[in-house]
Amino acid sequence: MKREVNVEWIDGIEFKGDSDGHQIVIDGPPESGGKNNGMRPKPLMLMALAGCTGMDVVSILKKMKVDIKGMSIKVEGEMEEEPPKAFLSMHVIYTFKGKDLPVEKLEKAINLSKEKYCGVSATLMKVIPITYEIQTVDA
Repeated sequence: MKREVNVEWIDGIEFKGDSDGHQIVIDGPPESGGKNNGMRPKPLMLMALAGCTGMDVVSILKKMKVDIKGMSIKVEGEMEEEPPKAFLSMHVIYTFKGKDLPVEKLEKAINLSKEKYCGVSATLMKVIPITYEIQTVDA
């Protein structure tokens, strides 16, 4: 199996990325030669992790018949101070909204995503630690 994206240079350090007909703009700040017209590559890595695990967790919780009213995911990445400023670790914070949510099922869904289903976390965990925490909000 193979996945592919195409990224085309626009101007300065701005690029247009395409994957399966969906587009995104990648750019940098003016001090780096960009025009601030798009996302930066490293935050895209954090977003890829959040999106991948989020899709898994929502799907798993639906199968478990856990009625969440909302969910948000924040991913914090700790980076090196000096170039290339690689990620040293990532921390995923899941916030679930709902009434009397079963925390053990939330944990199970997250662990299944992390250990079995999310290809992004599986790839990243080969090189950096990824931790997580769960927050719940009554709704």
